[in-house]
Amino acid sequence: MSVLLPMEKFPALEAVPGITHAFLGRVAGLDVKVDREQALERLELFHRDAREKSGLSRRYFLVGEQVHGREVAVVDEGTAAPVPAVDGLITASPKVCLGIYVADCCAVYLVDPVKRVIGLLHSGRKGSELGITAVAIGRMRSQFHSDPADIIVQLSPCIRPPNYEVDFAALITEQANAAGVTQVYDCGTCTGANPDRYYSYRLEKGKTGRMLALLALND
Repeated sequence: MSVLLPMEKFPALEAVPGITHAFLGRVAGLDVKVDREQALERLELFHRDAREKSGLSRRYFLVGEQVHGREVAVVDEGTAAPVPAVDGLITASPKVCLGIYVADCCAVYLVDPVKRVIGLLHSGRKGSELGITAVAIGRMRSQFHSDPADIIVQLSPCIRPPNYEVDFAALITEQANAAGVTQVYDCGTCTGANPDRYYSYRLEKGKTGRMLALLALND
């Protein structure tokens, strides 16, 4: 495909064996000044190509409905997509690739390399204030016996002050720490300050594309 799709990797996750991750940015020159569903349709070929280049094309691709809430679902290759009424997905299945779409909100990656469990969350202002990160860590503890001290949390690019009035990245970090996580990594990048690299719902007044966060366990 001739158009370059920026694909970021995060050092903290690159250092973890047995997982594949990526964060897909803005497609240069693609018209996405449309509503969300139309934008995702226009981005689908690029996102599918990125999954193929990441070795994830044969995984069952799972996304949530993303309703700006705090609900988190435990999923596997038998789960129907999109998962209704959730903003977070957790899996222990290497047959699954988790996906979260964002445009200013934060994609929160959770990896427990000991229990081999991963999670991916959509956490904007509302989700962060509702404590979705703490909910997800709690589910990892209750269903997979994860020790929070083993969990690695990585925050994606998201909108931040002064381009937004609430520092929800700080809220996510605080919630992870309060839940017992000691390995929290924030890339620190503001989507609102980098419109050439990322889609920004606020700057583009709702008519824009979506970045895609990907996370999967390897066999």
